[in-house]
Amino acid sequence: MRPSAEIARADVLAQLEALRAEIQGAIERVLASGRYILGPEVEAFEADFAAYCGTAHCVTTASGTDALHLAGRACGLGPGDDVLTVSHTMPATAFAMQLCGATPVLVDVDPITYTMDPQRAAEQVTPATRAIVPVHLYGQCADMDAIGRLAEERGLWVIEDAAQAHGATFRGRRAGALGHVGCFSFYPTKNLGGYGDGGAVVTDDPELAERVRLLRDHGRAADGRHVAVAGNSRLDELQAAVLRVKLRHLDRWNFARRRLAAAYGEALRGLPLTLPHADERGEHVFHLYVVRSPERDALRAHLAAGGVGSGIHYSPPVHLQPAYEAAAPGGDLAVTEACADEVLSLPMYPELTDEDLARVAARISDFAA
Repeated sequence: MRPSAEIARADVLAQLEALRAEIQGAIERVLASGRYILGPEVEAFEADFAAYCGTAHCVTTASGTDALHLAGRACGLGPGDDVLTVSHTMPATAFAMQLCGATPVLVDVDPITYTMDPQRAAEQVTPATRAIVPVHLYGQCADMDAIGRLAEERGLWVIEDAAQAHGATFRGRRAGALGHVGCFSFYPTKNLGGYGDGGAVVTDDPELAERVRLLRDHGRAADGRHVAVAGNSRLDELQAAVLRVKLRHLDRWNFARRRLAAAYGEALRGLPLTLPHADERGEHVFHLYVVRSPERDALRAHLAAGGVGSGIHYSPPVHLQPAYEAAAPGGDLAVTEACADEVLSLPMYPELTDEDLARVAARISDFAA
C-alpha cells in the first residue's frame, strides 16, 4: 500500500480493495471451470460490453493496440493508404495504423478540447486518404458531428480510438458507437481496466466484426479452417471475468470522476492554469484531469516535493518520437507542440478523497502564490 502521506496520480489498489470479494469470486469461478481461452466469460463480457456501448457486436482482443490494428485490417487498410489521426496521443494510435501497412498522417488538435481539429483534418484529405482515427482524449469524445460529415463526404472509414473514453457520450450516444468501428483498451488504469492487458472492438457491422474475430485467432473460421493469415490476440477468461465485475460499476465510477472534476474546477478557479473544457454536446468521463501551465515542469516538481503525483500526457508528441520523426507526415502541429510543453495530469480516480483533492489544490495554490 502507498504511504498515506502520498497522493498517487492513479491508484488501482483502492479500487481492488472495494471489489476484492467480487473479483476473487469471479477468478475462482474461472479457475474451477477449466476454460481459460475464448470461453463463456469472454462471450458474456462481449455481449455485456456491446450492450453497454449501444452496438450490435463486440470482439475482444489482447490489447487496445491490437484492437486498433485489427480494426484497421478489417477495414482493408494497407500499403498506399493514408490514415488521418492526431499527434497528441499515445503513439500506439499511429503505430497500429502503420502495423496495417498504412501511413498515419498527423493532424493538429483543437486548442480547447485537445481532440482532432476537424477543419485541419479536412485540409489534409487527399486521394490516398482511406480512414480517420479520432482519439477521444482524456475521457472526452472528439467532434464527431464534423468528423462524421467529413468521412461521409469523402467516403472514409471512421475508426474511433476510445481507449480513454469508456462510457463517454456525444449527443446521447456512447463512445465506440459513433463511427464505423470503435476500439477500447482495458489497461489497468483505464476507466474500465483489467488486471493485465486487454482490448475490444465494437461495431454495428457484422462483416467487420467477423473479420476481427478471424484476425484475433489465427484466421480461424467457425468450421476450424484457417482462412486468413493472422496472429493471436485473444482476451483470456480471467480478464473477461474481472471486466464483467467492473463493468457493473463503471457508470458509478464515471459519476465520481465527474464530481471530482467539478470539485477541482471550484478549487482551482482563478489560478494561472488552463482547466479542462467539457463539450456540452456530450458527457466527459475524465479518464485524466489535465491542466495546462507555462510553468508545467516547475509545478510538477513542486507537487512531487509535497507528496503529490502527476503525469504528462503526452510529451514528446507522436511526430517528435524517435520512431516517427522522419516517417510520419503531417501539417503544422503548433497546438500539439504547445500542449506537449504545458499539459499536466493531476490525481484522478474514483476513490480520490475530497481531503486529498483539497491537498492537491492547496499545493497548486501555494505554487501560484
